[in-house]
Amino acid sequence: MPMDADCEAHVSLPFDRYTRAIGRRIRSRLILFGTLRHTEPVLLAFGAGSGTPVDRHYIDQFLVDNADAISGRALEVGGSDYLDRFGHDISSIDILHRDADAPGATIAADLASCPHIPSGSFDCIVLTQTLHYVFDMKAALSELHRILAPGGTVLCTVPGISPVSRYDMDRWGDRWRLTSLSAQELFSTAFVPEDIIVKTYGNVLAALCFIEGIPADRLRQHELDAHDDDYQLIVAIRAKKSQ
Repeated sequence: MPMDADCEAHVSLPFDRYTRAIGRRIRSRLILFGTLRHTEPVLLAFGAGSGTPVDRHYIDQFLVDNADAISGRALEVGGSDYLDRFGHDISSIDILHRDADAPGATIAADLASCPHIPSGSFDCIVLTQTLHYVFDMKAALSELHRILAPGGTVLCTVPGISPVSRYDMDRWGDRWRLTSLSAQELFSTAFVPEDIIVKTYGNVLAALCFIEGIPADRLRQHELDAHDDDYQLIVAIRAKKSQ
């Protein structure tokens, strides 16, 4: 029996890739929307009230993998949760917040302009899901580099695929989404490119669940671990200041 053009094009592929390609063709012709046919998310607030949001699962994973850098004089933006959970041999902790009266804040500052913070103050800066609120991200990177001590490290995460955070939008603005490329280019304006490591997390299922507010707890581990660089839910950056 003669093969159609599509099958003939796939016959030279390895068997597993061939079967996945056939599976995609079948699914594309038999789209079953089911519970996807709605215009509001399954759960609001990224599913935070029902478990661990998918983005936070990946942020935890990134910080676990880079916990060796969370030591010495440490700064976290917004709170000290990650320093408390993943830090070791920490000599001091500062919490930066835009509002001076924020609970636990020891430094009130705008990341894009904080000249009152002395240069070289910190050995580690943990900056999760915050940089994208800053309009002038390039200025913020310059300031982060300045307040790091030589040899210090910033651990940063930014959203790639994400709904707008309405809470933040209404207070200080939710402005940007990044890719691995834009993150590398942005950090290279302040750090030596060779001292920057960019890693992405996510896949189509994880991204869909995050948008719907379905928490990570409802996904299987292998579903969370699957990586597809075309679905960058979280973009994570480790950047070290040259000695």
